[in-house]
Amino acid sequence: MPKPRSINELLKSGGNRLADLRAKSQNRTLALEHVCGALPPQLAATVVSAGVEGGRLTIGVASAPWAARLRYVTETLRMRVSGSMGIEIQSIRIKVVPSRS
Repeated sequence: MPKPRSINELLKSGGNRLADLRAKSQNRTLALEHVCGALPPQLAATVVSAGVEGGRLTIGVASAPWAARLRYVTETLRMRVSGSMGIEIQSIRIKVVPSRS
């Protein structure tokens, strides 16, 4: 029976699926940083996730009232994030993300 490998070894030799997952995670982290950087601090604090796929920026926020406030600045946000990331963002989708508690 082969010796079990450590998690670290598995992560280093994960192959294409793990590399794709790692790249997606890094892209989402980058998108979140750009979104939060383009918003006023009080509004940025309510953003819990962000990601760009197929020209659409999807933003997850903590509650419906904050989602409504974010919708008022979507066009400005779209232009700022598009410029700072150097990609074309055609639309923004805002979702309320349920809490984990």
